[in-house]
Amino acid sequence: MDEDFDIIVVGAGFGGSVAAKLCADAELKTLMLERSENVGDKVISGLTIPFQGFLFAPAFIRDGNPPFERPADGIVNYIIKDIDKGDIEIDDSLKVPKPLSPIIAFGYNTYCKPFCQWQARKAVEAGVELRTSTTVTNFIKEGEFIKGIITDKGEKIRAKIVINAEGSQGILAIKAGVREKYPPETISLADTYDYVMRKEDIDKIFGYSVKMCWGWDEQKISPPLGYGNGLMVWPYRSSIHFMQDQCLRTDQKSVPNLGKLFDEYHHNITSKMLWWKDLVAPRAKLRARMWEGFEIYVGLNKKLRKMPNHTDGMILIGDAAGLESTELCDGVPAAWYSAEIAAQVAIEAIKANDVSKAFLKKYDNKIKAHSIIQWSIKGRNRYNLRIAQQEHDIKKLKKYIHQGWGLGSLTHFTTPFMKLLLAYVKEDPTIITKWIKMYFRYYQNWLHENYDYVKKKVIKVRASKRVRKKERKFLSTLRFIDLIMKSMLRIRRVLKIIIIPLSNSLNTLMRKSLPIIEPINSAIIKLLNPISNKLSNKMIKFVDKANPSIFYVY
Repeated sequence: MDEDFDIIVVGAGFGGSVAAKLCADAELKTLMLERSENVGDKVISGLTIPFQGFLFAPAFIRDGNPPFERPADGIVNYIIKDIDKGDIEIDDSLKVPKPLSPIIAFGYNTYCKPFCQWQARKAVEAGVELRTSTTVTNFIKEGEFIKGIITDKGEKIRAKIVINAEGSQGILAIKAGVREKYPPETISLADTYDYVMRKEDIDKIFGYSVKMCWGWDEQKISPPLGYGNGLMVWPYRSSIHFMQDQCLRTDQKSVPNLGKLFDEYHHNITSKMLWWKDLVAPRAKLRARMWEGFEIYVGLNKKLRKMPNHTDGMILIGDAAGLESTELCDGVPAAWYSAEIAAQVAIEAIKANDVSKAFLKKYDNKIKAHSIIQWSIKGRNRYNLRIAQQEHDIKKLKKYIHQGWGLGSLTHFTTPFMKLLLAYVKEDPTIITKWIKMYFRYYQNWLHENYDYVKKKVIKVRASKRVRKKERKFLSTLRFIDLIMKSMLRIRRVLKIIIIPLSNSLNTLMRKSLPIIEPINSAIIKLLNPISNKLSNKMIKFVDKANPSIFYVY
């Protein structure tokens, strides 16, 4: 028997669950379909979700208690000039300095499966009907309008709007005639090793830093398929990921023996990189090996970027819309952003009783106006690594690494970040204190392993008078910040005439000033390091002992 829904969401990944929950929150009858038996089975590996993802995420993520494995304070880049001679240069400029670190994090290292399951549970709690082991094979169409979906079981389920969150393959989007198949040169593949390791060892060897390695192709330490390759090591709570990342090439005359080559490359770097050989290898035990593919260069393909992400009765979000980050290989923030925008537009469309592509074009317009989405899909530093490696140009290699994963990223990230930040502050002047609470709450949950994707623990509070005094001071400071922010919004002319125009020039300003600022900043951090360490430890002790309720957002 045919069924009717307001919204059908295809896929229960990072974007699908968000879109479904927000639609259900608006009291729309919402169905979410997932082809796997269990939510998250397709995305069992992990990644670093950068801080901007959480800051600008839907409120239930930002103000909630999502699962993650370890805060990340930044990136340590190993630029391998000659691995046999040990000629390696380090760029660790993209790190949050103490005393802000590790509470104020650069990002959060996360296993995808528990995070997607947490999101799906939130969606179901909001009223979403979730059906797993269900594959959408086609659409119900009336003329040009998509009116629902057809499953592999022959079910025909009708809906006013389909939100397509199928992921990177985009088969349904292609069937609907909205998108085209991604060409090989836009695709990156990853060979990932998952190692179990004691938390105490990870704390000592990695701390909170993600490690990335970059080198020349002839050293046989990076994957063999193309230029722009790298090696990433993510520390989690009691495990680490070692990922060899490769970009496809179309100019090769024959297909390489990947199984043999990957084993060779993996052996070379793990036996010659001393910190891995001496510190990690004796303490790590291989648990699993995974292969994954993701489209990181879709945003650089002008034809694909200009293609619509909507049609009559359907909206595409996340990877299905080609919104993977070109440099971070991370589609989670864009999946969250696009899912929230899609839900907002879908709710408006149903209220207006107009689900035509003319109305749904609002979605594409908002995506194109979203400063961080557009920055994320257009970054060229990772792509340009191909040139540096092909030309064997160490100057270019260091430049692109510094601009992509070093402090040089501020020269192209600052303007889009500030534009979005100002928009959020203008909408909600209390957002700053919500962000501060988010950081402190997340870190307390990390310390106590206190997440609500399993039965949530109750943190026992036995605070001393000194801790309670600090709690009152913390809350007073937040109230003061709220007061200042609300006062600033009263002088909107200052925002309009000075602050907003200045934000549009911040990238240019950073390009001109960073060569001067960076060495000074480095010297100050080094000079203040003993004091900063003490302050950081005091902040950690406070978060450990504080009443969790002071970090909640009500």
